[in-house]
This record gives sequence, structure tokens and C-alpha cells, in this order.
Amino acid sequence: MTVEEGIKQTEKAYQLIKEGHTMMSDAVVNAFLFTWQWWLGIGLIILPWIFWLMFRKRESTGRLLFAGVITMMLSITIDLIASSLGLWTYPVKFSPIASQLFLPYHFSLAPVAIMFFLQIKPNANPFIKSIIFSALAAFIGMNAFDMLGFYNPKGWSTFYDFFIYLFLFFIAYWFSRMDSFKKLNEDD
Repeated sequence: MTVEEGIKQTEKAYQLIKEGHTMMSDAVVNAFLFTWQWWLGIGLIILPWIFWLMFRKRESTGRLLFAGVITMMLSITIDLIASSLGLWTYPVKFSPIASQLFLPYHFSLAPVAIMFFLQIKPNANPFIKSIIFSALAAFIGMNAFDMLGFYNPKGWSTFYDFFIYLFLFFIAYWFSRMDSFKKLNEDD
């Protein structure tokens, strides 16, 4: 295949992706919008952040948010790779945009849960905390989303999810422990 043929093939693929997004948008507007599943998803996006704002460790807000943003970026990246390979899907959509992602998970549940686990007993053994977090998230959280119809693992083992959550927790933990934070205006 030549470069020109490759360009033509990618343009055809983009057209198919565009048609798929149109179908997803139609499903959101005509099937999911304002259903109990949609409202639950919206609640799962908003309520964890409200809860976090009320109960966060205020003096560590910036550090925790940094770990939360890292969690968001990593979980989105992992999810885009896995869903593009067809390893799992999210049948119920909450927005016509970002149709491959489960928005409540990426933008709220995963980062807020990790931020809470980081701030609770901060001197506890991180390996024990990561195992508890990963077990709860993988074996209870992912199975609950599967039962609600929000997640279709397509044969993907929850045991693999456990290791993904371990990875997310340890990366967030590492970033939350960085000592290189210094105020920008201290150099003036």
C-alpha cells in the first residue's frame, strides 16, 4: 500500500467513525436522555465531587487534585486503547460527545475515589491501601456497572481490572508524594 492509498483508506475510516458518532448521538438523544440510567450517570458525575469538596483534606487540595487529574488522564488513555480494541464497551451513553468513554467513571468516580484513598490514613502502607482500593473498584464497582448495563466487559476479566486499578493507584500515589511543588512567586 502506498502513502496515498493509506491516506484514502484513513479518510474512509474517518467517514465510518463519523457515521458511528452520528448513530451514538441519535441513541443519546432518542433513547438515553432523561432515563433513570442517564440521571444516575449524571449524579455519578456530580455527587462524588460535591462529597469530595465537603470532606477533602483542605491543606492538600492541590496535591490531591494533581493526583486526580493524573488518574483521569491515565484512565482515559487506557480506556480509549481498550475500547478501540473492542475489549469492552459502555452501552449507555451520557453525552453524544466522547462516545467511547464512560464519563462518570473517568471524570468523577475514579479520580475522586483515588483522592479519598490517598488522604485516608496517609501514612498507612500504600500496598495494602492499593489492594483494598483495587479490590473494591474491580470486583464490586465494575461488576455493579455491568449489572446496571453501563459496562459490557465482552469477556474481559475483572481480575485484569484489578491490576489496572493497582496501576492507577500507584501512579496517583507517586504523584501525590512529589516534593517538587514550590510556589511560582517565591523566586521573585
